[in-house]
Amino acid sequence: MTNRTLALALIAAGSTALAACGSTDVLGRDRPDEFAVQRQAPLVVPPDFNLEPPAPGAPRPAEGTASQQALEALFGGPAPRSDAETGALNEAGRAMPGIRSAVGDEETNTVAKGAVTRDIIAAPAGAGAEAQAIIPGA
Repeated sequence: MTNRTLALALIAAGSTALAACGSTDVLGRDRPDEFAVQRQAPLVVPPDFNLEPPAPGAPRPAEGTASQQALEALFGGPAPRSDAETGALNEAGRAMPGIRSAVGDEETNTVAKGAVTRDIIAAPAGAGAEAQAIIPGA
């Protein structure tokens, strides 16, 4: 073997050894992250809550629609209305059955709120850092 052949053989062997150390993802395997593994807490038997079977003929607790159950959970069932709320509802009267489909109708009366309301609605969204309060006449 000549010096040149020996040098090329050593370079080839060194390159092969260094290539084995690198990560080329040739196999395309996804390896799990060993640091993301967590230990699970052991299962615990719940305490005895002294549950009693339902009485015969009693209403089932899960009866009713989902919206009724949600209202019950949020507001605790029907609450008595205050005098002010009852008065406002009596003044308003009953709504027409198709009121939601008639809102965009030409016969629907609307109230013009003026340029200030239009400007507030058309204002660009932002954090309000550049907002200013202007008091007319002050």
